[in-house]
Amino acid sequence: MHPSIAHSSDATPGLRASPVRVAVVQFDPQVGVENLARNTQAVNERLLAAVENKARLIVLPELATTGYCFSGREEAYAHAQPVPGGETVQGWVAFAAQHDVYIVGCLVEQDGPQLFDTAVLVGPEGYIGRYRKTHLWNNEKLWFTPGDLGYPVFETRIGRIGLLVCWDIWFPETTRILAQLGADIVCLPTAWVWTPPPLYDASGTCMAAYLTITAAHSNNVFIAAADRVGQERGAGFMGNSLIAGTNGWPVGRIAGPDEDTILYADVDLGAARSAPIWNQFNDLHRDRRTDLYDALLGYRGAQALPR
Repeated sequence: MHPSIAHSSDATPGLRASPVRVAVVQFDPQVGVENLARNTQAVNERLLAAVENKARLIVLPELATTGYCFSGREEAYAHAQPVPGGETVQGWVAFAAQHDVYIVGCLVEQDGPQLFDTAVLVGPEGYIGRYRKTHLWNNEKLWFTPGDLGYPVFETRIGRIGLLVCWDIWFPETTRILAQLGADIVCLPTAWVWTPPPLYDASGTCMAAYLTITAAHSNNVFIAAADRVGQERGAGFMGNSLIAGTNGWPVGRIAGPDEDTILYADVDLGAARSAPIWNQFNDLHRDRRTDLYDALLGYRGAQALPR
């Protein structure tokens, strides 16, 4: 396995409080219990490649070890594991501890009779937390339960990390809430599926990538989006993984539609806490009209942090 490598860095003036090399993994997992071992091996190879390239925070695609297009509830259950006690999460925990890295992965979580599309954050200290996808796409609604944990932001040694999954990025409230809760970076495992054409514009960029760029720009937050590629049971996937800076622009390039690749960006996660002042009159967070709408859009899961 020889994924292509793309490096880039942001130019953050002044103190670099939390310099971190972020990696997003893009590859082609396949559904089916017969493919579980192959998918796991592919993930482990890419995690090791990212570590060898000095990544400290690694984001995997949505359902990277299981594939995405389940034939029904029975097959979804066959791919499910508990969190955090299951083999997949414990494998990530062991890898993170061995290599002193943070990993955001995504898997089918079983909790009693319920299944969730769950993003998990692990680090050198072990299992940190999970986020259950709150906006379900298409026939995911036939086997997954909508997430019930709200929008947690996890404090880590490298900064505050928020999690979303795939379709969530279409809802501007999700990134806004995470930003107001103090997230320095939003990690987005995703499986952006083909939608009615046009799939890409003339530059080869899909709408989901632009939505990610917009969410980063309008919230002054880094976003690391790890998509998958390939086709699975008639569904195709967009690629276009990217790492967006706090100004929205990709730090480096956007991955192509079919690449097996890992993108890297050297960023200062602390830059997300600096006031996004555009000119002498406009400050992104100060300008919010919280006299007209709730500061957290009605969210009651946690208190906003000053930015």
